[in-house]
Amino acid sequence: MLEAIGWIGSAILVLSLVQTRILRLRILNLTGCLVHIGYNTAVGVWPMVGLNVVLAIVNVVQLRKLLKERHADEGGYDVVPTDVDAPLLRHLLTRHHDEIVKLHGVEPADVPATQAYLVLRGDETVGAVLLDDAGDGTARLTLDHVVERYRDFTPGEHVFRRSGILAGHGYDRIVTRPGITGRTAQYYETVGFTRDTTTDEFVL
Repeated sequence: MLEAIGWIGSAILVLSLVQTRILRLRILNLTGCLVHIGYNTAVGVWPMVGLNVVLAIVNVVQLRKLLKERHADEGGYDVVPTDVDAPLLRHLLTRHHDEIVKLHGVEPADVPATQAYLVLRGDETVGAVLLDDAGDGTARLTLDHVVERYRDFTPGEHVFRRSGILAGHGYDRIVTRPGITGRTAQYYETVGFTRDTTTDEFVL
């Protein structure tokens, strides 16, 4: 039984290393370290206990930092306007084509848009937002895609609520397409949207 616990800890550590989402990687790695601390303490392998204690501390520190940044502050992300046909935007949408179809149920090339924004964190492009002007200060959100690495975070919170960039373009209302459910619905609620039961759209 003890040997099985050691192997389980090793499996969790290996699993953590193949994660693309940073938050999930840290949580799994910390779990594997804690299992190994218990296992190596039980069998008396003290150098491995020491190593896993240090790694656990590193994971805790990094997790605290990640969770603090999860709801990004003013300087966490940059929102950069771009042309709807800009090569970088088209490259991003093409590169993540299958994910976009799976998560959003739309073909990137068919998404109507009059305005587009890239979301950056430092030098890294973490997402894209496409809007269609519906008139009267309303923007219809036609695509809001975040790359997997940052999907545990909320860059949309900065785009829609903190950056002021959409208000600066004259928008005071943002609506999504109708019928959104599941994790996407939870995401919009986290960002600050509310569901309009009449139209079945999320509205900010």
